[in-house]
Amino acid sequence: MAKTVFDVLRDKIEEDRSSAVDFLASGGAKDFTQYKEATGLIRGLETCLSHINGLARNYMDDDDE
Repeated sequence: MAKTVFDVLRDKIEEDRSSAVDFLASGGAKDFTQYKEATGLIRGLETCLSHINGLARNYMDDDDE
């Protein structure tokens, strides 16, 4: 099955999220400010993924009708 725009966006956001998680896990945050920035980025990317998943479900449901 061909990738949809939702799949492409999801893949890129998951890649960015994994990078931020790896940054934290490897001790990349040198201070609390960097830690807060990375955790905020992860939270924002999780929100984006949630929105994309919801849009994709709605789009697929509309196609089924």
